[in-house]
Amino acid sequence: MLNVLDDLIKKIVGLECIVIADRDGIPIIKAGAQKIPETVLRSGFLSTFGMAQFQGKKLGMGENNTTISLYTSYQVIQMDLQGMIVTFIGKNDCNIGQILCVSKNIAPALLELQKVLEQS
Repeated sequence: MLNVLDDLIKKIVGLECIVIADRDGIPIIKAGAQKIPETVLRSGFLSTFGMAQFQGKKLGMGENNTTISLYTSYQVIQMDLQGMIVTFIGKNDCNIGQILCVSKNIAPALLELQKVLEQS
């Protein structure tokens, strides 16, 4: 799984890190994490997507599967894939469209990861 994430980081210019976390924001796998601020890797930050997703349902607009946040130095794309929160962190000029397109490529690997986690 880590190889898949490392390959994505190499393919997408400006993508710095990919974190896969559970719904509580507890990181399971991190790739490229040495390049970004440590605060982004904390469960408090990673879990905000789940909270926003929950609140968004109350608006009656359906489920929110992806959130894109733009900051001064970084872009953060968080997705609900296979019941896990996948966070992509890129520089402020990273191509968000490319991240959204390739995110589908990690779904099969996430299924395998989920099976391994359920067995342990």
